[in-house]
Amino acid sequence: MAKLRISGCVNDSIVDGPGLRFTLFTQGCPHNCPGCHNPQTHDFKGGYNASIKKIFAQIKANPLLSGVTFSGGEPFVQAKTLVPLAKMIKEAGLELACYTGFVFEQLASDQVKGARELLNYIDVLIDGKFVLSQRSLDLAFKGSKNQRTINVSQSLKEGKVVLEKSERWTKNPKKN
Repeated sequence: MAKLRISGCVNDSIVDGPGLRFTLFTQGCPHNCPGCHNPQTHDFKGGYNASIKKIFAQIKANPLLSGVTFSGGEPFVQAKTLVPLAKMIKEAGLELACYTGFVFEQLASDQVKGARELLNYIDVLIDGKFVLSQRSLDLAFKGSKNQRTINVSQSLKEGKVVLEKSERWTKNPKKN
């Protein structure tokens, strides 16, 4: 099984989606958004190689997780390598979310190699580059107003973007 190039993992995140989540930070990003929250993940030569089996073992070791989030860097740069891990996550009954600087339309049309296959396993996609001039602390689980929180299965079924409407994803936990 192939190895992922990652920046690191957080075993118990509460900021990368609702509930307690395992967050995987992929290494390498072509977007280089000014003001990015994770600039250390941009360098494609940074980070380290990690075994998908070992990452999944970490995920399975925490019975309190409600989901897993792929962040970055840019996860879709390694879409084909992430597919087996995404499949294992879904088979384990966990929700899978993903952050990307690409937009759904690019990914769904497979303009990014392997993206369409990976989308089949993702429940919620937060898409769009971080735009510093549109930064907002009032948004739930995203950094700038241009970014969308997308229900991926509905979007793929309907052939157009369907925004995620569940309160779990739309209500800002910082404002409770």
